[in-house]
Amino acid sequence: MKLLVISDAPDQGLWDYFSKEKLQGADAIISCGDLPSSYLTFLVTMSNRPLFYVHGNHDTRYEQQPPEGCDCIDGRVIEFKGYRILGLGGCMKYNSSVHQYTERQMRWRIAKLGRALRRGGVDILITHAPSQGVGDMDDACHQGFACFKRLMDRFKPRYHLHGHVHLQYAPGFPRVREYGDTTVVNASGKYFIELPDRPCAPRPKGCLRRWAARRSGHEY
Repeated sequence: MKLLVISDAPDQGLWDYFSKEKLQGADAIISCGDLPSSYLTFLVTMSNRPLFYVHGNHDTRYEQQPPEGCDCIDGRVIEFKGYRILGLGGCMKYNSSVHQYTERQMRWRIAKLGRALRRGGVDILITHAPSQGVGDMDDACHQGFACFKRLMDRFKPRYHLHGHVHLQYAPGFPRVREYGDTTVVNASGKYFIELPDRPCAPRPKGCLRRWAARRSGHEY
């Protein structure tokens, strides 16, 4: 399975100079937040691939104009091509705007997903903010969440994909890091990841209508 991961800044090669060859082999697009709604709508329309997204702290207009044809996985666990994906948008609270959380509030969001996580774990963690001490910064806005590290410690996902901290914020800021058994990727701009193909799990009873509507994944 091949995923295109995007975040924070539209890639001109995928927008102004788009061609389908640039997404050759990609099975889905993952947005880690802070991207224009029109950009996501354009990509899902032109690529004919499913696009999953979480909210960034600047995605305040999504409530009035959500990305069309895209699937919000913020606060959900879904399954796609045999992989379980958890989405947790937002950043550390630094003012009164939406999509911002205290550490305690983010822990509560995770706790509410406890049953779904215990039932099958998580293979890919999608967030907007990074984990504390793993690709974050010292200022109030760009601090990471400690509870994300606890998630990785417990469930050992293959990947943690995030945005929020632009690579150009610091010279030599690495895009890819390792934390325990998890590869942590800063998705600023665009990045491709590949995972081994897996057989898809049977569709749970009661989810058939949602599956048909979404076509690309199902929620737990």
